[in-house]
This record gives sequence, structure tokens and C-alpha cells, in this order.
Amino acid sequence: MKISDGNWLIQEGLVLTHPLQVFEVQRAGNEMVIYAAPKDASERASQLDSPLFTLRFFSPQTGVIGVRITHFDGETDKGPHYPLIQSDTPELRFEDNAEFAALHSGSLSVRVTKGDNWTLDFLRDGRRITGSVAKSNGYVQDNKSHKTYMMERLDLGVGETVYGLGERFTALVKNGQTVETWNRDGGTSTEQSYKNIPFYLTNRGYGVLVNHPECVSFEVGSEKVSKVQFSVEGEYLEYFVIDGPTPKKVLDRYTRLTGRPALPPAWSFGLWLTTSFTTNYDEATVNSFIDGMAERNLPLHVFHFDCFWMKAFQWCDFEWDPQTFPDPQGMLQRLKARGLKICVWINPYIGQKSPLFHEGKEKGYLLKRPDGRVWQWDKWQAGMGIVDFTNPQACEWYAGHLKRLVDMGVDCFKTDFGERIPTDVVWHDGCDPQKMHNHYAFVYNKLVYETLQDKLGASEAVLFARSASVGAQQFPVHWGGDCYATYESMAESLRGGLSIGLSGFGFWSHDIGGFENTAPAHIYKRWCAFGLLSSHSRLHGSKSYRVPWVYDDEACDVVRQFTQLKCRLMPYLYPASAQAAKSGTPVMRAMMLEFPEDPACDYLDRQYMLGDNLLVAPVFSEQGDVDFYLPQGRWTHLLSNEVAQGSRWHRQQHGFDSLPLYVRPNTLLATGSNSEKPDYDYSERPEFHLFELEDGAIAESRLTDLHGNVVFTLNAHRSGNTLTLTTEGQATGWTLCLRNIHSVSKCSLATTSATAQGIRVTPEHGSHQFVIVL
Repeated sequence: MKISDGNWLIQEGLVLTHPLQVFEVQRAGNEMVIYAAPKDASERASQLDSPLFTLRFFSPQTGVIGVRITHFDGETDKGPHYPLIQSDTPELRFEDNAEFAALHSGSLSVRVTKGDNWTLDFLRDGRRITGSVAKSNGYVQDNKSHKTYMMERLDLGVGETVYGLGERFTALVKNGQTVETWNRDGGTSTEQSYKNIPFYLTNRGYGVLVNHPECVSFEVGSEKVSKVQFSVEGEYLEYFVIDGPTPKKVLDRYTRLTGRPALPPAWSFGLWLTTSFTTNYDEATVNSFIDGMAERNLPLHVFHFDCFWMKAFQWCDFEWDPQTFPDPQGMLQRLKARGLKICVWINPYIGQKSPLFHEGKEKGYLLKRPDGRVWQWDKWQAGMGIVDFTNPQACEWYAGHLKRLVDMGVDCFKTDFGERIPTDVVWHDGCDPQKMHNHYAFVYNKLVYETLQDKLGASEAVLFARSASVGAQQFPVHWGGDCYATYESMAESLRGGLSIGLSGFGFWSHDIGGFENTAPAHIYKRWCAFGLLSSHSRLHGSKSYRVPWVYDDEACDVVRQFTQLKCRLMPYLYPASAQAAKSGTPVMRAMMLEFPEDPACDYLDRQYMLGDNLLVAPVFSEQGDVDFYLPQGRWTHLLSNEVAQGSRWHRQQHGFDSLPLYVRPNTLLATGSNSEKPDYDYSERPEFHLFELEDGAIAESRLTDLHGNVVFTLNAHRSGNTLTLTTEGQATGWTLCLRNIHSVSKCSLATTSATAQGIRVTPEHGSHQFVIVL
């Protein structure tokens, strides 16, 4: 919300009250409690007819400090709450002297000054990183609406840039934007978002989580250009400042607090193909797609049935349309016999024509209006109701239908929708409808994910989810929603993916080729290269099919090449995915996350790092023209082996079979022996490619099994013209390829867990490269 009217005035009808004077400091267990008045309250007369703010400071884990500012404390807390996790017991230190009161947690501290110069400062090792000054936080009364709000303004330094706040398709850097964290079904071409996360981080190495499931209003360097302002309706405001000092460390601490992304099964990283949305399809159509992929040698790993696997107007009844699919269980078994995993579309809504609607109505499983009627509208399905997931019996009922589908042969669910949740309702558990609007996405996806875990095992559960709230990163994978078949929409999808990655989500996908409209062949081919160099890859559309041969023959070549490349890269990608599950670092990551010390990376939103060591710059033009930036060092193009110098911009032109795909210097990149599937034994005949290893540098590569456990590690250390290799664990028949490494004439293997049976050095492709086979 806008509070100020320029620098000197406030918006008409608003009355602001601020904590300005520390009245008393107390220590309550592990909390520091400060009572603050809007004026000097040292004299007894000034203690009358005046509010007194309560500020509580606490630390749920080392390096994280929470602040709760309260005006009236008589409200009833109906929930829901974010699922915050206390992962350690921090060692806290308190200070209270004549000048200030402070709480320390690790290297992070909060300090409130006493006297006439009110400040609330956050410091790292004694140096201020952000905070608020006098009249920057407090209580807002709106005399027009008769609503009250709490607000805070945290400072931004010169050159400080803000990221995150969920999956946002606007500019990657949020400075200058107004953001309302209210889940909406708005597509990728607007300021609205399916996944609103009231968490941001900055290039100064700290993050802020506003601990409110309801709508949080952010003014990011907009209303006050050197502040991030956030406000919520009500009588209290709670937020956490999360220290880094690097952006990666911020995400580590943030996901430790709100939940780690789960590691998806390796098969889910393959190519997904769908029926598309409103197209006509039956088993014969599905088989024609699958046969067409096989005939053209196009690897395919997951087949998805979109909405019309169920009968029209009966979404969701979880029953296969008998006219279109007369033998669904037999069909699924036939598809699975071809090595495919099966995904089906669901949502949390029940159309009135569905037999489940009346059952849900009678048993109280559907969301109700205050007068007891089922809440209904015609916006998606005629007369539809919404499942009330705060009712345990409704959850069991809904999950029971999913379990029946799993027993039939379904492997995963596309959990669509969950954003348009009304607030003029009464929930079964009595929770606050405003707070439940966004949080519904969490409970919906949690139920489906845990149902899959229960039926298939923890390591096999995976979703394709659209809506999300804080903590929903625990239930991957998420995709970017409804985009258009244009380069502009392709670029805005990437911005959304980078933004959600900076909001704690480790895995992300998008509709390759665009959802709305039908792309020209050149857009489809460019999008395929981008999509198959994303963490997850799905061909999906609305009114037309997305099989490549409906575009042209070259589209088949592009899909084949990049699908096979992704399969070969799985020994590299799956450890990066395990890293996401362990520390919250996303597989697809904004350049500033990997290179926070390079200010040129702060605004880059048309390229990204795929894992630690691969740089991808999608092509957003028919002609193949692309501009991209390489950080410091000599970078090697993975496909052509050409070297490009870093710390500068490059302009190139690429055909449909290529794009800027560069390997970071001092990288030991693992590739696999299987180009047809993503889930195989990565330790069997892997190739390790060593790029631009500098004198004195060490490069490392780790292979995992299909559960993310490290099974083999290879280290390469260069000293002058000598390369020393060390290994740990077991890998069979592995090969080392030296890529653009000059003047290496000696190689030794120092290990106790593997045996070198004759090291031989031979030229590769007649160039200066060498292959060392062990």
C-alpha cells in the first residue's frame, strides 16, 4: 500500500504512529523485549493517553533474527502459519546499556538505540547491513476504510538490488516495483503471480522473510526509493532478517527455516510430453504421439494426460472418460510397458456435475459460505466447489481417489490451480480466510505429495505444481504457468524461473513452445533448446499439439539433440539437484547467485547458470542473434570447444542446433554413457571433461546414485605440466578428457580405491586436446 505522498506528506485519510522512544527493555527467556512509545514517556503525565508498542526480538536459528512489532495484542490467532523449522539452538548474547539494547545470533545482531535518535539496525560483525530509522515503522490507521496496518521500511544502500518475492515475470531486479503477495491466476505476462513468497534477498548478502500468509504489500525502492517498505493489515508485523553473507548462504538459512526442496526422482528430469489442453485425444492419439517419437528416435520419458482424461464438466471426479478411454488400466499398463511414467492432471475443485460434488456437500468436505451454503461459482467448472483441506476427513477422501489412480498405474500428478481461493468463506478449522488464500497452495500440494510418498516411497514422489506459498518448495516440481508462444513470453518465463529460484525453490519448469497460441517453428526450436537445459522439461500447449513433427523435420532434430544432451549431462545435473535438496541452491540460478562479487551480473535476466559450472543463454530471436555476458576467466563452449574470454559481453549468432552453452574455467564436468534416459548408473563408463585448469588449481566432480548419495569423487590438481588425479569411491571404465588445457605432459593417479590399468595419452579430434583413459 502507498503510505507516503511524496517526501513530506502522507496519503489522505491515514494516521501514522511510530515507536520513537525506548521505555523499557526486558529479557524474556531467549527473547529481548522492548516497550517503545511514540514520544518521551519518562514523565508520568506523558504515560497517559498514549500507545505503547511491544517489540520482540528472537532467533529461531543462528544468523536469523526475528522481529515482532505489536500495537494491540488482543487479537485471536486463528492461523494458518508458515511451517517454520527451528534447526538449531543458537548461542545468543544480549546487551543493554545507556546507549542501546542488542541481541546477537552468530555474526548477525539487531540493535535498538535509546534516547532521541531512534534506529533499529541489523549488523553483521558490527557493520550495519540494513535497518530502519525514526518514523520508518509503526502503526497505520485508515480513516476511510477503518482498517489498520503495520508497516516497516528497511534501508537499501547505494547499488543494492532486490530479488525474489516468488515467481515474478516482471524485471528480475525488483527495485522500483510494487508487489502484492496475493496468489492469482494471471499468466506469465502480467505483474500477478501464481507463487507469491514474501521473501526477498539482496546483493548485499542478506534476506528478509515477512512472516504473514495473508497479503503483504511491498514497495521496493518505489514509494521511498532507498527503502523496501512492507505492510500488512492488522495489529502486528513479524519479519525475519536472514544473514548470508553470500546470497547462497541466505538461501541455505532460508530453506533451513522454511523447508528444503525435496530431491525429485531422476526419471523426472527426462522429457515430458502432454496431450495438450483442449485438443482431441484418445488412446489412439496418445499412441500416435508415442509411436511418432520412437520412429524418429526421440527419447521420451513421461506422458501426461491433461484435463480431458476426465469427462467434460466433471472435473474433478478422478474417473477416466469411458467414451474416450474404455480400458484405462490396460492402457496405462501398455504405456508403462514401453518404459514411460504416467502423469495426470488434477485440481482441488469439484464441478457440480461431478458425482463427488454431492458427496462432498453432504459430508461437509467443500468450502462453505458464512450462511452454511457451499461456496460455488461458474468461473472454471460449472457450479464448482472447492475442497476444504483443513478438514482431515476431506483430505482422506481426496487422497483416497488419488491412491486409486496410483494403484491403476499413475506415477505423478500435475497439481493445477489453487490460486483463486475466496475469502468470504468459513473454513472447517476456523482459520482466517485472508491468511488461507495463499496458504491453500501449500496444504493442497502437501497432501498430494505426501499421498505419492505413501504409495510409491519418498524417493519416487514428484508433482508438476502451479501454485505455491512459503514452504511449498518441499514438494517439487513447479512450473511457470500459462505463457504465450512468443519470444517475449519465453523471456518472461525465464525471469519467473530465476525469481522463484531466488525464493527458495530448487526445481522449475515451463511449457516448452508456449501454452497459448501455436508458435512458429523457429520459436518452438529455440524454446526446446532452452527447455531441455532447464531443471525439468515438458512439451505442453493449449489448443494444439506440441509433438515436434507438426512444426518441421528440423524440430525433431533439435528435440532429439537436446534431449540426448540432457540425458548425458545427468551425472552432472543430479549432483546439482542433490545440492538443491541439501542447501537450497536452485539448479537453475540467476548469475548474481553464482557470481555475487561481479556487479555486472546483478541485472542479468536472459541467461543463467545450470548448476555450478554451465552457463546457458537462450536465444530469443529467429535469426539466432544473442548477447550474453561471461564472468572472469576463459570459458569453453561445451558443443564447439571454442574458447571465449570472460569479464566481457559477447554477441554471437547460433543455428537451431546450438546456443551459448559455456563451461566455467577450472571445471571437471561429468557426462554419462546413456543418451536415451535420465535414470541410469552414472558411475558406469562416465566421461570427465577437464576445462581450462589453471596452474595450482583443483577441480572436483562427484557422481551420485539415483538417491543423491555420492558414490565416486574425482579430483584433478595441476602443478606446472603435471596433472595429479585422486579418486574416492567406485566408477567403472571412466575416461578423462582434457579440454583446452595446454602444456600438460605428465599425469599420475594417486588413489587407494581404484586401479589404473595403463594410463595412455592420445590426441582427440587431431587437436591439442588429450584423453586419458583409465
